[in-house]
This record gives sequence, C-alpha cells and structure tokens, in this order.
Amino acid sequence: METSSVSKLLIFFFTAFLASSKLIQCSITYDKKAILINGQRRILISGSIHYPRSTPEMWEDLIKQAKDGGLDVIDTYVFWNGHEPSPGNYNFEGRYDLVRFIKTVQKLGLYVHLRIGPYICAEWNFGGFPVWLKYVPGISFRTDNEPFKRAMQGFTQKIVQMMKNEKLFASQGGPIILSQIENEYGPESRALGAAGHAYINWAAKMAVELNTGVPWVMCKEDDAPDPVINACNGFYCDGFSPNKPYKPTMWTEAWSGWFTEFGGPIHQRPVQDLAFGVARFIQKGGSYVNYYMYHGGTNFGRTAGGPFITTSYDYDAPIDEYGLIRQPKYDHLKELHRAIKLCEHALVSSDPTVTSLGTYHQAHVFSSRQGGCAAFLSNFHMKSAARVTFNNRHYDLPPWSISILPDCKNVAFNTALVGVKTSRIQMLPTNTKMFPWEAYDEDISSLGASSRITAPGLLEQMNVTRDNSDYLWYTTSVDISPSELFLRGGQKPTLNVDSAGHALHVFVNGQFSGSAYGTRENRRFTYTGPVNLHAGTNHIALLSVAIGLPNDGLHFETWKTGIQSVLLHGLNQGKKDLTWQKWSYQEKVA
Repeated sequence: METSSVSKLLIFFFTAFLASSKLIQCSITYDKKAILINGQRRILISGSIHYPRSTPEMWEDLIKQAKDGGLDVIDTYVFWNGHEPSPGNYNFEGRYDLVRFIKTVQKLGLYVHLRIGPYICAEWNFGGFPVWLKYVPGISFRTDNEPFKRAMQGFTQKIVQMMKNEKLFASQGGPIILSQIENEYGPESRALGAAGHAYINWAAKMAVELNTGVPWVMCKEDDAPDPVINACNGFYCDGFSPNKPYKPTMWTEAWSGWFTEFGGPIHQRPVQDLAFGVARFIQKGGSYVNYYMYHGGTNFGRTAGGPFITTSYDYDAPIDEYGLIRQPKYDHLKELHRAIKLCEHALVSSDPTVTSLGTYHQAHVFSSRQGGCAAFLSNFHMKSAARVTFNNRHYDLPPWSISILPDCKNVAFNTALVGVKTSRIQMLPTNTKMFPWEAYDEDISSLGASSRITAPGLLEQMNVTRDNSDYLWYTTSVDISPSELFLRGGQKPTLNVDSAGHALHVFVNGQFSGSAYGTRENRRFTYTGPVNLHAGTNHIALLSVAIGLPNDGLHFETWKTGIQSVLLHGLNQGKKDLTWQKWSYQEKVA
C-alpha cells in the first residue's frame, strides 16, 4: 500500500513536470498587427545590450535595470570575429559567453531578439567579420558568392545549433522569440542588382530552413522574402510600412543617441524627442520598438570599427557606459512604456481611426473588442503649443509632443513633459590601490635588424598584420650623396607619404619628424614634411596605424590600409621614389 502511494505520488509529480514544461514552451507567430506569443498579440518594448561591450559581472544588473525600465525584450548582435578568431577555433568564454548572457536574460524573465547577422556593422571591427574571412580563396562579401555563403551558413548553423542544444529558442521553452539574418542590406542589394537579390533570397531561405520555431527578421531590407519580416532602423520610423500587409510593423533600431568618433562631438538625443518618435510610431500602428542602444557599453581592446570610432560606445543610452542609470532619459522612457502598456489591448485590437484636430494636430483612436478605447493626441508643430478639443474635453499639447490617453479621457503621459531631474554623475576617489603604470621608449634604430619581413615595394598593411596588431613599421634606407646642395645650407628635402589610412608617424634616423591622419569621411591622407638627412645612409621608419577596420560599405573587404607611396623631394635630381625599393616590416604590439 505504501509503495503504491509513492508510485502514484511520483506519477503525479512527473505529470505535473510535463505539464509545466509544455506551459513554458511558446508558440511565436505574427500577423499584420503584432508578434503573437502563444496566440496573444503583444506590444513589445526592446533594448539593445551587447554582451561583449560589458563584463559578465555587469550583465544581471544591466538586464534587471532594463526590466525595471519597462522592457520586454533584450536585443543583441552575435559577434562572429569574437567567437571564431581563427577558422574552426571558437571562443564562447568571458565577455563572449553568449549562452550565459541569454540564460541571464531568461532568469530575469525577459525575451531575446538574437541578431545573428552574421554581418552586424555595429561600429564593430570589420563589421563583425573575422579578418581571416577576407583571405578565403575566391571570396566576395555579402553577395551571391559561394565561398562567402558557405562560411556564412556555417557560422549561422553553429550559433543556431548551440541555441537549440541549450533549448534557448521559445519553441523549446527558451527566451529567444526572434532572430535576425543579415543586417541593413538594402543599399548593397540595390547596388548589386541581380546578385544582391539572389543573395538575399538565399539568406532568407537558409535561415528559415534552420527550423528555429521563431520568426526571422531583416532590417532595412525592403525586399525581405516571405516569411521573413522586414523592419526599420532610424531616428524616426513612423513613415515605415512592412513590405506585405500581413506582416507587423517593427522598429529594430530606435537610435537613442549616436556613437562617438575621435575628434568628434559627443552626440546626445533629448529624451523628449526620442519619446515623441516612439509614441508616433506606436500611434501609426507599430507594435515592436527596440532602443539602439539601451546600454551601449565599451569597445574593449581592438573591437571598435569604423574607422575612428572611440572605445566608448555610450550612445547617450538610458543606461550609460558604466552601467549607471542616465536621467531623465531612463525614467521618462519608463513612464512612456507604462502608458503604452495601459493601451496595449486596444492597440493590438484595431487599426487607428485618425481625426484632424487642427493643422498640425491629430487624434489616433484605438478600440478594443470589449469596448475599451485608447487615444494618442499629437501636436506636430515644433515651436507652437496647442489647445485641442477631443471627446468634448480640452487638452493642452506642448510643441512636438504626443499625449497618451489609455481610456480616451485622462492623460497618462505626454512625451514633452519631463518630470525627472537630470542625473549628475560624480566620480569619487576610493581607497582601492591604484594600478601601476609603466612607460618605455622604443629603439627605432633596431627595427631593421629584427624585422620579420623584407620585400621589394610597399605591402598592404592588413595583408602583413592579419589583424594581429593595429600597428605596422615600414622601414627602409636612402643613401645621400655628399654633393647634395641641401647639405650646404639649402632647403631641406621634403618627404611625401600617401596612406590609405588611418594615421602615420614619421621617424628619420631615429628622430621623430611628424604625424598625419585621415578622418572617418576621408580615411586617405598625405603626410608632407621636411626631413633631416645627412650624407651617407639614412634610415626612414614609418609607423602606420589602423584605427579600427571598416565596418560597412560595398565590398569593404577590398579596401586597403597602410602606406601606398613614398617620395623624397628636393634632391639634386629632383625627386626620388622610394615606393618600390626594399622595405622591412615589423608589427608593433601595443
């Protein structure tokens, strides 16, 4: 009798376990209104947090703050060059522990949008591609090219299978409800024509056939083939419509600020404008918004691309680079999310009825099947406030603002009225022992003797370094005859160095002569400067610096870095071309 009772109890618990397992497995589908989770339409608020741009010790706090800020989803790219630094050698540890990051999101009860790409742009070195990919025979990036498609498919399958093994897709009970293939391909697709169209069709088919059980997304790709959802990126996306009437309206990157370039300003986006953009998107029928970034973080090591992108990727995000809440952006958006959620049932139940309230003023009204009502009252004028009448009531609308009325009567939120004080972060010294620092001088005169490579002519920098270093020494020597006129008090010779990017330091006979650098808009530049030469053999050492590899542009794998030509002007015979003489090369590890 006792054994029978135990058996029944075990059967009961086993049955309950199976039932609970089925409950956490989600069906993720979509219709024209929204993403459906277990058949229920949802308005989803998402935020980008990139796992390699923070430390694993920060992840839980960052995600908790995102949840407290009203987010439903955490969005992240997958960083191919961090995960496969050399062919077949994978890294999923430390800041690249993707599984740990996603399980942390799951632990805190949020969903995940996994943007596999594997091209990501993201102001990340080489757009997320490993540099070894450039040297695969016959390869051409992001087009209908078999070597590229094989490599891209292999990595995409690797990530998808890893997620499946850990049961992380929502169809398995995990948090991943969406995945992205490719990234912002529209401009390339138009430039490449038939080859681009064939590639994007292949990419969509390849992704869908991986059978993840969740929808796939392509952002900034108007030709996204069914069943892939095309989505918008930008500061505003209220004018965006999906390419088919049965797809939801999604905003995969609502830019919370902008990245910072060396020598450039620190960009900030007022939260009033960001909230206005989001509310305007929702009132036009949008149902998924992702802040890019919600926490920007840091480009650790040599991960910043561009070039000329700084190590800080703060992005003026609601959570700053250090993981601290930025006010008023964080709380003002939190109140916006609360107001939107109060309207959710009406928003997903109907298309808006739009009524003019004046030249720059409108009411967007949503009605639920149970008789509920939600309204968005908007003033599009950038300078003038307005008093409008809606449902026989008067409402004051500041310039460039939207008021949200979850019951079509009472204002729960206005995008322009910020009731939160600006946060002021003050850094205070601690009793923690300071890190020791060391400085050293490099012996320029010994470069030639220890060089790794000697070759006639100037070699392309990336071909030599293979992305092991951002620095490459180019060294050579030039013999000067005692009969040169400049040695008798004439004008000094001039050195001209043409570079494909990104910065250059010139040393002659062990002495610093000068520097030059390009910009993000024009990475090519020319150094021109006088040089101190003496009779006999003179040593010229040029330190070429790459400040992050390109991360976007058509066939950016073909772009060159490093020194292109070297000319010496002002000699008796006019100029001397040093470009094709013997040069030695040595990486500088910093």
